[in-house]
Amino acid sequence: MKIVIDTNVIFSALYSKNSASHRLLVWLFESQEKHSVVSNTLALEYEDVLMRHENRRYYRHLEQQDLARFIDDLCLISYHQKVHFLWRPFLKDMNDDMVLEVAVNAGAKAIVAFNPKDFSGVPEKFGIDILTPKAFLQQQGVTA
Repeated sequence: MKIVIDTNVIFSALYSKNSASHRLLVWLFESQEKHSVVSNTLALEYEDVLMRHENRRYYRHLEQQDLARFIDDLCLISYHQKVHFLWRPFLKDMNDDMVLEVAVNAGAKAIVAFNPKDFSGVPEKFGIDILTPKAFLQQQGVTA
């Protein structure tokens, strides 16, 4: 199953090792199959948000080069999707539109995000589930 992971889930995974987000990333890295999908713009969004000075204080144990390697590794275990069709504007936040575009172009079954309300209308129009990390893991039979 292909999924697209919203940036806030990646941030949360780095912030708390006890979160469902962290468990989701561990599951992705341990999986024998690729599940996550990234595009160049989404990978750059991950990098921009994770490298921000005000965000780095939440995961001080990681050096900048560690974060860069983490993003590279996340890209290595993910499908790479070129975005051919744009759906903007469909959602209120242009960054959420970017996540939606990756999901639609990749034929993803789910977007994993903390803010399902921000993706209202997506399941009905595109047939893509909007799941929290915990709900996704439960759907996969993984303890969150």
